[in-house]
Amino acid sequence: MMPGMGNVLDELRKAIEASGESRYRLWKATGISQSHLSRLMRGEAGLSVDNLERLADALGLEITIRPAKAKASKSKGR
Repeated sequence: MMPGMGNVLDELRKAIEASGESRYRLWKATGISQSHLSRLMRGEAGLSVDNLERLADALGLEITIRPAKAKASKSKGR
């Protein structure tokens, strides 16, 4: 799994739960099988970028990519 992808999937799971949409409705809207959606919700499966986009669209979500926050730099002086 790509770094940070776990956070994306966690947020997606929260959005699915908050939507109240059934696995059946999401399957019909996205083509992602109900069994795969169930595994996703249990944290046992991930998603391809294509399926991530389909789910986001079905839930009315927007995927945004932005630069990461700057991490504290290590001291250079020795």
